[in-house]
Amino acid sequence: MTKYFTNVYPEINLYKKPSTASEIVTQMIYGDSFSIYKKSKKWLKIKIKEDNYKGYVKNRKYSVFLKPTHKVNCLKAKIFKFPNKIKKNEISYGSKIKVIDNNTKFLKFKNGWIKKKDVKPISYKEKNLFRKITSFKDIKYKWGGKSFKGIDCSALVQVFLNFNNKFCPRDAKDQFKYFRKNIKLRNIKKNDIIYWKGHVAVALSNKKLIHAYGPMKKTVIMGIDQTIKRIERTAKLKVIGIKRL
Repeated sequence: MTKYFTNVYPEINLYKKPSTASEIVTQMIYGDSFSIYKKSKKWLKIKIKEDNYKGYVKNRKYSVFLKPTHKVNCLKAKIFKFPNKIKKNEISYGSKIKVIDNNTKFLKFKNGWIKKKDVKPISYKEKNLFRKITSFKDIKYKWGGKSFKGIDCSALVQVFLNFNNKFCPRDAKDQFKYFRKNIKLRNIKKNDIIYWKGHVAVALSNKKLIHAYGPMKKTVIMGIDQTIKRIERTAKLKVIGIKRL
């Protein structure tokens, strides 16, 4: 039986190679779990449980597997040393916690106390999968990022599907293969996902989309037609497909 560990840091980088000079391929947010393949004094080669992504993380103090009971339902949730006193840190949307105690307005977990209003039970699902996606508007673009401190285009899709207890590959190319239902541009509607080679955006309506867009260094809301023309003009890339979940 595979032994899993849980990340108990707000976010940690997963590197392509065992070096901080290497490319950051993704991150684990708080509560993501992983198995260990290889161990050295400074590095662990791991596979993330949520999406099977492999890479290297620094060998730090991680927790034995914590089965989560709740998940963060806002862009960022404050963590307190005591209920409403002495802020310790913040964890990002979709982070998962295991509650061990509670009072009227707060829940206690391994790293401190969190406001009840900032979380939902782990089994909770939104009818509208991308309901809170616009909360990431203006969050900076970060290659490999998965949190409010920085996010990339495919993570913006993944964190919302993971929040809703749905599997989603990490990279745009793998998402494009994984999602089966194809849609024509003329039939596009809210929550359809638009793919280019190496890029992805989510439709907010049949006119607007949101994407973590490298050239603008942040997550932006743009017109669908405007975005398609701009990417074709600047990156010489055409839309390769539109998927409906």
